[in-house]
Amino acid sequence: MAEAIAILALLFVAFVALGVYVTVKAVKAAKRGVDRTITQARRTVEDTTLRAKSYAPGGVTAELAQLRLSLRTSMRATQDALEAGVAEDASLKESLELFRRLSAHGHELDEDLKRLERDPDRAGVAAQLGELRERTERITHSAESLRWAARDRARKFADDDLASLSAQIDVEAGALRHWAGREEDDLSWPEAAAGQASAQTWPVEADAQPGTGAPQGGGAASDADVPKAITAQDPRQQTFYSWQKSTRPETTN
Repeated sequence: MAEAIAILALLFVAFVALGVYVTVKAVKAAKRGVDRTITQARRTVEDTTLRAKSYAPGGVTAELAQLRLSLRTSMRATQDALEAGVAEDASLKESLELFRRLSAHGHELDEDLKRLERDPDRAGVAAQLGELRERTERITHSAESLRWAARDRARKFADDDLASLSAQIDVEAGALRHWAGREEDDLSWPEAAAGQASAQTWPVEADAQPGTGAPQGGGAASDADVPKAITAQDPRQQTFYSWQKSTRPETTN
């Protein structure tokens, strides 16, 4: 009885632990979903704000907004391309690692641009625009190089696979169109077999009529070819020699 109670207690504890584990996993998944939604919403708001600022008349604020928008758009597109491609092409892992190192410089530049947007010294900010523009172009150029290289690689693999598939389809289509040749072979087979049968030759004995020494073809056979019957010798014409015994006459009782 005590053993049964212990087993039931262990089962209860196991079910409780399993329930807690499932609940924690569900809460974490929900939290990740909420965080992802908040991040996407924040990103959308920031992009919309930067796009609105970039449309403003020329000035330091508009220039900074354009640089941030260009940087964020390029980095996000490259990240999406590499993360989507690494699932099918493991060789992109190194490219993804390089992009993560590049992202550190991109985030640093974005923070600098965001801080300069709130800087009241517009003259000092304007003096730094050239250097900020160069940094942005270098980072976006590197990101675009990785992105286009990954896309070209994926397109090359797709073209090679399509070419191989097209070749296999052409071979299969050609094989399926060979019904005409097979039909001609099937129709001509009996005649060919008959011709082969008529061309065969047989021994003379098979063609000869029973009781005759000549073949059916009507050709005359020579005396040497015709077998002769074996006849017994006549005793009256047999030659006797001195060393042979005479034949004893048969007696009848």
